[in-house]
Amino acid sequence: MDVLRIDDQFTDEERMVRDTVRTFVTERVVPHVPEWFEDGTFPVRELAPELGKLGLLGMHLEGYGCAGMSAVAYGVACRELEAADSGLRSFVSVQGSLAMTAIHRYGSEEQKERWLPGMAAGEAIGCFGLTEPDRGSDPGDMLTRARRDGSDWVLNGAKMWITNGSAADVAVVWAQTDEGIRGFLVPKDTPGFTTGDIHRKISLRASITSELVLADVRVPADAMLPGARGLRGPLGCLSEARYGIVWGAIGAGRSCYEAAVAYAKTREQFGKPIAAFQLTQEKLAWMEVALGQAGLVALHIGRRKDEGSVTPQQVSFGKLANVRAAIDVARQARTVLGANGITLEYPVIRHMNNLESVLTYEGTQEVHLLTLGKAVTGLDAFR
Repeated sequence: MDVLRIDDQFTDEERMVRDTVRTFVTERVVPHVPEWFEDGTFPVRELAPELGKLGLLGMHLEGYGCAGMSAVAYGVACRELEAADSGLRSFVSVQGSLAMTAIHRYGSEEQKERWLPGMAAGEAIGCFGLTEPDRGSDPGDMLTRARRDGSDWVLNGAKMWITNGSAADVAVVWAQTDEGIRGFLVPKDTPGFTTGDIHRKISLRASITSELVLADVRVPADAMLPGARGLRGPLGCLSEARYGIVWGAIGAGRSCYEAAVAYAKTREQFGKPIAAFQLTQEKLAWMEVALGQAGLVALHIGRRKDEGSVTPQQVSFGKLANVRAAIDVARQARTVLGANGITLEYPVIRHMNNLESVLTYEGTQEVHLLTLGKAVTGLDAFR
């Protein structure tokens, strides 16, 4: 149902990634994800090695067991993963674009050798501790601190809304120091480091979301990421994760759109399928337009990323525009399905709820609007 035939512009490798991931999620995830969503569970230890075997964890990174594929190939994978569920794409994104990218980009050779091969294989899980209970859009004002004590560092603070938190073997924790913001690798069994899962979620239920608590957590000097100083380090990782969302949101929207088209063709009212009514066709046509435009934005940004010319403002453009488009598609699809649209027999309400979280994580809608506003005017409205 891709009128623009955007996928025709993919390379053979990108089409291979598309087909491989689509087959995997269709067979392995889609039949079970409504139950995971309803139960509030995510079988991370079962799925991680399977995702690693497919080369999807840190797939855009070079070396250390990573696949070293193009940005567009990674984006296509994110699209197909999120067509199954945002929680699945979020796991892959946090593992590869946040935790692994932080180590790959800013870590020492010893840190890379210790963690990246196992993380690429899905044998070790990582999380990314930046957001704090009262510090979301302003991470530079974080309260978590690390102080020197001899040759060690001692960390105190808390992080909130951390995907993979309680399942992680290692946490990338960002903290204030006398030298500015620095990143630290904290293994899960470090004394004083505890996690607690966040329950009663209505969105991203098929995903592990946790709080991290650091109470006099002592780590050696070589736990610090030597290549990251200041906010530039974590924000660079966030840009990688946001890029995956540019593509992933299309997958969630496409899943809702496909459900709406299939339903409209079979649901009859007044003696004919509702797909034959003009108002229904108008809804479906606008969904097609929205997803086509989002697909072109994603492909353009992906090609620029592969050329090395993409900017953070362009990624903000894509994240803002494509998530909004996907939410609009999900809401329209829900109206096509009527009452059936609110049940887990169809994917629409699940995607619709998930996208409400995608709208605000990795930078809220407001943050991306102000990022674009600054690009347009040259004036900073954040402060």
